[in-house]
Order: sequence, then structure tokens, then C-alpha cells
Amino acid sequence: MKAHIVIVNYRTADLTIDCLRTLATEAEACGATCTVVDGASGDDSVERLTPVIDALPWCDFLPLDTNGGFAFGNNRGIEHAFKHFAPDAIWLLNPDTRVRPGALRHLIDFLDAKPHCGIAGGNSLHEDETPMCCAFGFPTVLGEIENTLRVGLVTKLLNHRRISGTIYDKSTAVGWVAGASMLVRREVFDAIGLLDEGFFMYYEEVDFCRRALDHGWTTWHVPASEIIHLVGASSGVTGAQRAKKRRPRYWFDSRRRYFLRHLGRARTAVVNVAWLASTPLARFVDVLRRNPRNDPPRLWRDFAKYNLTADLTGR
Repeated sequence: MKAHIVIVNYRTADLTIDCLRTLATEAEACGATCTVVDGASGDDSVERLTPVIDALPWCDFLPLDTNGGFAFGNNRGIEHAFKHFAPDAIWLLNPDTRVRPGALRHLIDFLDAKPHCGIAGGNSLHEDETPMCCAFGFPTVLGEIENTLRVGLVTKLLNHRRISGTIYDKSTAVGWVAGASMLVRREVFDAIGLLDEGFFMYYEEVDFCRRALDHGWTTWHVPASEIIHLVGASSGVTGAQRAKKRRPRYWFDSRRRYFLRHLGRARTAVVNVAWLASTPLARFVDVLRRNPRNDPPRLWRDFAKYNLTADLTGR
């Protein structure tokens, strides 16, 4: 199987260069090619990345004039790959990652062994090499309630509805995998198209895996494939910065777009009301138990502003 790697850079030249350094041996061993896309960074990314990429015979560079978001940047790289390299699969890889030996090979071998699998996601590790959650169930009404409350009795009752990530020690069929490391068969793109560019950032891989499943393609988590993921380093919305920055408007827009598409307007409204009611209760329980809750600033108010208002107005 011939794989092509797509990495989207946006003002993360240092991270992208480090990612390429760790990727080189693996790409060459697998006979893979790579395209680095710059999403109109507007800084010195193009100048810094150009000589590095020019020195890599297996990699080319695609600077864009427009920053259309994560899905937009990946789609331009995917189109470029299919036009110029004709790969059998595309490996979507975050710039804030460091590739460990065998990361791509394990994913390629897995797709070769399982013809019904359309998407294979690798295992992400923290810098200290402890595993992080990168395989999830699809959002549901009850799953969102459990994920918001995170209270023992509720979690026990709704355990079968949990959407929060699970750390697996063997290859497992899941709902969706994190887009930081995701190998996708060409046939999946042929069947469902590219990533939905209506998602500026976040939820695009959830939607993509959901659409793939609707067309009969399963998604698997393959823990043997490992990367170090400096989670949130490129966006600041997740990871160590999650509790320090307000959640951006595009996160709420992406969440709403996904829920409306796959759950419908009525169930989306139910989930939103349940979230708004459950969050203060969950915070109260955490205070009683002296448990830290690292929610971003003004999360409840921003959620109400961008979701409840839209539910009531229909926009």
C-alpha cells in the first residue's frame, strides 16, 4: 500500500520541522511521500519551511493564500496528493507530533490485513510517554449528559453510552479516532468525499468517521502505531492550555454543525439544555469533593450564547 502524508502548518514552523525530522526514517522505510500545507500563516513559516522541505526528496510544499481552517488545509493537501502522487491511502498527521518508529508501518499493515477497515488511527502519547485518550464513541444525548456530569452514579448507569476516550492495549473497532494520526483509504474518499470544510477546526474527524461508517467503512484504533502528541500546542484549545483560554467561537460552531447533522435539531436542543443544567451541578459536586475542574473561562456563558440562542431562534 502506497501512503502519502499530509501535514497542515499554521504558524507552527518549529513544530513542523521537528515533526519532519522524526518522520524522515519512517517515511523512507515505508516508501511514503509527504505534502506539507501552509494555511496562509502570515508569519515566517514559508521562509523557514521551504529550505527544510527542499532538502527532503520525499516531501513537497504547498503554501496556500487562504486560511480556511484545518479541514480546508488538509483537503488541499489530499487533492494535491491524489493529483501528483496517486496514493492508496492518506495519513493525516498533526504538525505538533513526533513520529515513533513503526508508526506508519503499523497502520499500513493493519489496513492491508483488514479490507473492511477504512480508517486506522494511531496511539498518541504525552511527552512523558504515558498514553492519552485518542479513540472515542460517537456523541449521543445520554453520552453528552454523562460526559458533562462525570458523577459516579450517573457514569455507572450510562457507562454503555460513554463517549469519553478509552485507552486500549490492542486494536479495537471504535466510533472515531483523533485526527492527529489517521490513515484513510482512498476508497473512503471516493465514497464520501473529503473532510467537511464547514468545520473550521474540531469535530471534522468525528464527522468524517461517522460518514464513513454510514457508507460501510469501519474505524479502528491501532495502539501499536505510536506518536508523541504535544496536544493543543498548535491551537491552545486543548491540552495544558485548555483551562487558560476561552473556548473559541469556531469550537461551538463546529460542535453545533456536527450535532445538527447527525442528531437532528430536536435532540441537539435537548443535549444543549441538559448540558446547561448539568454543568452547574457538576461543578457543585466537584467543590464538595474538592476535585479540580479545569474548564475554560466563561464556558457556561459562551455555551449559552452560541447554542441556546441558536436553538431558540433556529439559527
